[in-house]
Amino acid sequence: MIKVLYVEDEQSLALIVADSLEDYGFEVIHRENGQDALALFRKDKADILVIDIMMPLMDGFTLAAEIRKIDMQVPILFLSAMTQTEDVVKGFHLGANDYVRKPFKIEELIVRIEALTKRTRKIGPQILQIGNYILDTNRNTLTFDGKKESLSFRECELMRRLFENKDTVVAREDIVRAYWSDDTYFTGRSLDVFISRIRKYLAQDERIKITNVRGIGYTMSIR
Repeated sequence: MIKVLYVEDEQSLALIVADSLEDYGFEVIHRENGQDALALFRKDKADILVIDIMMPLMDGFTLAAEIRKIDMQVPILFLSAMTQTEDVVKGFHLGANDYVRKPFKIEELIVRIEALTKRTRKIGPQILQIGNYILDTNRNTLTFDGKKESLSFRECELMRRLFENKDTVVAREDIVRAYWSDDTYFTGRSLDVFISRIRKYLAQDERIKITNVRGIGYTMSIR
């Protein structure tokens, strides 16, 4: 059974969502603020966290940042009415794996939870050699010359996808569909922000190039 730590201060919504998830077969532990959720997670980890952003005592962004200090792999899904691109990008930069906009259908939330928990139940190490870098897709880390950098889940997955398809154009639409579930805020410049960040991570090996194929997608090459 998948254990969901659900953090939401709006009691009526929390009751509906928790009951719906339990009816579907999930184990749901509900907390009303980030402070209580963090204390609970330290004692008893969950399989996935579903977190509101605007909450008392500790907001969702702060909670996600604190969770990532403890566990780099547990999936974090934000559930929020905050839909500005900068808010969404900030959430992913803090280590979130997905972002669902309120109002939402419970069926959509269930599909997202199932996808995230499947994706993170990998067996064995997932280590890739990208030029002079080592990418660990289990721990979401990138190592160069002994120095380790923590990546967000999507930064890691995007880097992995580009590497595994090196010298081939990876379509922008395929990236959005795979990692952002066709959400409209992840088109255009939003995706370019993630690509720019990956280029910076890989900048110390001049052989690695990520090229923007205008109107189509991106390609990674290593010479």
